[in-house]
Amino acid sequence: MIQPAKRLDTVQEYYFSKKLREVRGLVAAGKPIINMGIGSPDLQPPAKVLEAISNSLGDATAHKYQSYQGLPELREAIANFYKNKFSVDANPENEILPLMGSKEGIMHISMAFLNEGDKVLIPNPGYPTYTSVTKLVGAEPLFYNLNDASNWQPNFEELEQLDLSDVKIMWVNYPHMPTGTDATLETFEKLVAFGKKYNILIINDNPYSFILNDNPISILQVDGAKEIALELNSLSKTFNMAGWRVGMLLGNATFINEVLKVKSNMDSGMFYGIQKGAIEALKLSDNWFSEQNKIYEERRKLIWQLADKLDATYSKNATGLFVWAKIPKGKKSEEVTDKVLYENDIFITPGTIFGSQGEGYIRFSLCVTSEIIKEAISRL
Repeated sequence: MIQPAKRLDTVQEYYFSKKLREVRGLVAAGKPIINMGIGSPDLQPPAKVLEAISNSLGDATAHKYQSYQGLPELREAIANFYKNKFSVDANPENEILPLMGSKEGIMHISMAFLNEGDKVLIPNPGYPTYTSVTKLVGAEPLFYNLNDASNWQPNFEELEQLDLSDVKIMWVNYPHMPTGTDATLETFEKLVAFGKKYNILIINDNPYSFILNDNPISILQVDGAKEIALELNSLSKTFNMAGWRVGMLLGNATFINEVLKVKSNMDSGMFYGIQKGAIEALKLSDNWFSEQNKIYEERRKLIWQLADKLDATYSKNATGLFVWAKIPKGKKSEEVTDKVLYENDIFITPGTIFGSQGEGYIRFSLCVTSEIIKEAISRL
């Protein structure tokens, strides 16, 4: 028998891949499951975006291989977006790299900078892909704990007590998933200083900035950030384009070029029509965000009611597509979510899939209609 690569011994099937298969089985068995587990936007992309992709299909170059760096006008649109929304200057020629989703970027960055045995600072709780990709490339995760007491911000005193000699990359994710905690400029300034002091590449994964957030910021706003930091972003959540797979990476030209060396050996360019649609999305006015957020605000208030039914507590200052809620002391996250799944036909994410610091918490998605949330409330 052909044996799989040893690197696969270091990872398991992604939680949602496995759990959603179980959920589909329950649905097939006739269970009326309400899925509040995953952050896949259920709202439609902007009409102008759909129109742009449709109109592009007859263009002479629409179905040919595309540039690994994306259309020049897409990079220009990303540069303008970052300038208008974050006051960040990025050269579209060499400081911006379009990606097929920011998840792809996590792998490309890791392959570009990590050698076997290098260490990677990963937030706990945090996005599980940071850990799995680190292991797949032969590097070693080094978790740094976040907690409610420090508002889910890094504790730099604790970080400096770690052995940082082999650390090459530090992943940060603000606004934070799963907790919804927003970034602060002070945190970003400390992260940039920390990266420079220890020669660690700081990467902020930033796909949630415009969802229920009055103060979107970027780590690249910090003076000197480009010397040591990269930022990932995505159109998936902001413009309801998750299945389109459009992301971006911004940073200095040297870092971007190293990532391009990997990317150009992994794909043959993003589909032309998707790039055309992305350009239109990035041109939209702030009215788009305000209208989307009206819908999410209504849903979030209902989710809070649902959390109340479970005697869970939550911050009303959190941002993003989720509600992160603390369950009563003494209860276990997976026990609570499995009980709700099997007794009430509601799928909620246990906090433990995001790390040990997620024990005692559950996460609700806002990617369900108000009517469905009301139905969930009635079931509890």
